[in-house]
Order: sequence, then structure tokens, then C-alpha cells
Amino acid sequence: MKIGYSFWGFLGNGVTDTPDGGRSHRRPFIDALLARGHDIVFLQADRDRLEAGEDLGGAYIFDDGLPGIDALFLEWRWAITGRNTTLCGSEGHTCDLHRQAQLITHYTVRHRTPTVIWDKDRTLRAESVWRRTVNTRVCEAALAPTHGARSLLFPVAEDLLVHADPLALAARRRDLVLGYVGNQYDRDESFDRFFAPAAARVEHLVAGKWTKADRWPHVRFVGRIPFEAAGGVYGRSLATVLMLPERYAAVGQMTQRIFEAVLAGCLPLAPADIRFADRFVPEELVVRSGRDVIERLSYLREIAGTQQHADLISACVDRLHLFGLSKQVDTLESVLHGLVQAVATERGAA
Repeated sequence: MKIGYSFWGFLGNGVTDTPDGGRSHRRPFIDALLARGHDIVFLQADRDRLEAGEDLGGAYIFDDGLPGIDALFLEWRWAITGRNTTLCGSEGHTCDLHRQAQLITHYTVRHRTPTVIWDKDRTLRAESVWRRTVNTRVCEAALAPTHGARSLLFPVAEDLLVHADPLALAARRRDLVLGYVGNQYDRDESFDRFFAPAAARVEHLVAGKWTKADRWPHVRFVGRIPFEAAGGVYGRSLATVLMLPERYAAVGQMTQRIFEAVLAGCLPLAPADIRFADRFVPEELVVRSGRDVIERLSYLREIAGTQQHADLISACVDRLHLFGLSKQVDTLESVLHGLVQAVATERGAA
């Protein structure tokens, strides 16, 4: 199929002072689709070239027009006051939302093009018309998606899992007991309960955009770091805490942080209030309080570098198969084929 793909982010390392968690999984996902014979044309701006000054060569095609496509795939954009709700050309304006509206109007509404909406940030309203339109399907990166939506998780390439060496990762010298890479957005409660108490007792580091951190004067915040530096933080850290916004935790939507950490040998501690926590990490790494985190870190320090440590890393790697790239591509292809059939039936009935 020729798929028109709309995303507002980067395929490469991008710009440091710009949030885009999709950098960890977007390019492998797209490359896997290309490898299966699909044609991909990107329908938003080439931010790698325009903002990051990175030329990705001729492997990827961008088109700011309205090219002929068989299906539309949207990484869903939402209104952000003062950014994409302002007039085109005004200071600080980004045109992602306007462009998305143009794409939906032309393809989804006017031409009844099969359209997949990947609501990665859980911002699409439950009552949205796009959840009940024949030629649209909603996917969510959750184990318990909204009724009618399909589960399409953030993917990790299986070859990374195959080549992960738990013994070598356990043997690595780590000067941090606790590390975290990510932004503050809706994570204050989890940070208060699970991370901050432990940070008062162990060597730690928090990288990312935390603009309201005065309440944790004892925590070492280092600000945003380049995307490619995240692995270095996790590679120095014995453990991390998987802190999710409540709207993610309630439906079992795990972010890409879990495989960024695990593949660097950093053990992820999962708060028990994350739905399906024991599907993401071994039971030994599920925590219920800040005291739990402190006790678990003490234990991990005792076993660091041992076979027990390697076995825990191995168990975490095994659980990453849940996010396997081939499974997620299979899901998207299944959704697309179902949509094509639904649209063909609708047209035949008309």
C-alpha cells in the first residue's frame, strides 16, 4: 500500500530542546513497513532537515501537498494553546494541527480514504466522531485501549533484544544508583511517591524538562539532554522508576523509556498502580511506595554484578518481546486491511 504518514517529530536525533518520544521507535517502525513492501510518503514538514539540519538522504519522501495514497496514518496531534492554535506565520506557531485538519478534510472526509489514528498521547476524546466512522480506526499504545480501539504499542526491534547480553550489562560499572530521563508532564505525584524519597539517599540524576522542581531541592536535575545521550544516563544507572501520567497508568500504556532503560542494563522499578505492571517487569521490581523503592535499591546494590543481577536483566529483556516490532507492524497491517475491506463494502453498498 502507499501510506501517507503524518507525524510531528523527528526520524533522527532531532533538536535537544524539543520533546519527541517517538524518536526512539518511529524510524524502526517506518523502516519495517518499507521492508514489507509498503510505500511511505511523509505529509508533515521535514523537521530533521529544517530544524535539526540533518539530511537523511533519499530513503524517505516528504510531500507538503496532497499526493495520491491508499491509506492515511496519523500520529494524532491535539490543540496546544499558544503553539498550534495561533495564526499561521505568527511567532512560535507550529502548523502540525492545521496540516492534520487539511489531511483529514481531504483524505478522510472528502475521498473516504482508509485512515488510522494512532492516539499516542491519549488526547482523542472518547466521544470523537473518528471512533465511529467506517473508514477510520483508532489505535492506542495501551494494553487496555479505549473500547473499539486497537492496541498498537511503541515498538522495539527484536534484533536489539536478541543481542542484549545480560551478563555484560550486569558487569558494567555504574556510578548512579538511580537515573531518570524524561519530562515532568503530569508526573509530579509519581515523582513525589517513588523517586524523590530514594533520591534523598542515593546517587542519582534526572534529565529532562522539569520547570517546577523547587519542591525537591535535594534532587539533581540536569535539564534536557540530547536524545542520543539518554542511553548514556541509563548505562550509568543501576535502576530507574517507570513514572507514568495517570491516564497512561490506568490503561497499561508504557512509554519507550522501559526499553531504553532495559537495553542499557538499567533495571526498571514499576509502581504497582500501573495496570499490568507485572507484564512489564518481574514481580521483584514492582514497588508500592517510596520505602519499597529504597529497599529494592538496597537489594540491587548488594547483587550488582552477580548472576542474580544478570538474571533480573534477562527477565526484563524477555518482557520487552511484548513490544516486538514485528508484532506491531502485523497489527497495523491487520487494521489497514480491515479498513480497506470496510471501505470497499461501503462503496459497494452505495
